[in-house]
Amino acid sequence: MIGLEKRPTPSRAWSYATPFLAVALTVIAGGLMFAALGKDPVAAIRTIFYDPLFDPQFAAYSRPQLLVKAGPLILIATGLALGFRAGVWNIGAEGQYIIGALTGAAVGLALYPAETRAIFPLMVLAGALGGWVWAMIPAILKTRFNTNEILVSLLLVYVAENLLASMAVGRLRNPEGGGFPGSRNLSQWDAAKNPELVAGTGMHWGVVAAFIAVIFAYILLNRHLAGFHIKLAGQAPRAARFAGVNPARLVVFCLGMSGALAGLAGIFEVTGPAGQISIDFNVGYGFTAIIVAFLGRLHPVGIALAGLLMALTYIGGELASFMLGIPAAAIQAFQGMLLFFLLAVDVLTNYRIRLGHREVAR
Repeated sequence: MIGLEKRPTPSRAWSYATPFLAVALTVIAGGLMFAALGKDPVAAIRTIFYDPLFDPQFAAYSRPQLLVKAGPLILIATGLALGFRAGVWNIGAEGQYIIGALTGAAVGLALYPAETRAIFPLMVLAGALGGWVWAMIPAILKTRFNTNEILVSLLLVYVAENLLASMAVGRLRNPEGGGFPGSRNLSQWDAAKNPELVAGTGMHWGVVAAFIAVIFAYILLNRHLAGFHIKLAGQAPRAARFAGVNPARLVVFCLGMSGALAGLAGIFEVTGPAGQISIDFNVGYGFTAIIVAFLGRLHPVGIALAGLLMALTYIGGELASFMLGIPAAAIQAFQGMLLFFLLAVDVLTNYRIRLGHREVAR
């Protein structure tokens, strides 16, 4: 029979191999799903992974979009990974992303139509602060009342979505928009827009912030005492307490950092690619970033690579929907398979497969 035998120590080789195995299994399972939908699986996989980068017909548009989509995913996932490593489970980054966009946009629109270079930095600070404050709600409830941060942060996403809808048709609605929901277009206001820094690349300040966050997280986790406390708390909570790690302070730090980075992602998005506060502003980056964090093995460099891969599935998925008629829900299922297979094959990091006959006791 086939059984699992616990390894004496986690396998380092399997910890690096499982993301690649998960991607391969996702491609196979995704191909079967596309075939079941009556689509050519080879054409679908090629359209998702190959055409956005190398097809002359689409690459000129799709390549810059790679950084546009990857920026918020990497920024949010980097913050989430700090908490996940410490055993602090922030599942509500989508809400912090929304609140960051709302608070940053509100500060900018309050100063409209002023033209000063200080407006955009003020909006960025307000966005980070908004995400941080929203993340402090589960942090305080966790540290004071021992509530479950998973449930609280997740439920706050729905509160944030309702605030977004309310603001899009209420206080932040464009007074010159003919009654249509949505704020002024911030990307068309020079003082508030998040411009493309290098023409034709998709590089904007949000992408720059994402890679700065990756470098910062790498240094924090590998060269700073706080990083040691984060890893120790996640791997051995009792040992962390004996080592003097303050659990409450760690929860506040991890949730606050992830909330601030999610808020930054929100304000960079609303001042750049999205352009305005609208009812459908949130596209699920906060939830997809969870997949990115785990696919990158909670390592900053891995997260950067996983963010680029997930961004490619976003772009290729849109292309596959347009060219092949694949339903958007099927593309979302395909992306979700990455996390499913990653968690499944991750068992091999701590367990080895054992083949043999079960011994029967007499």
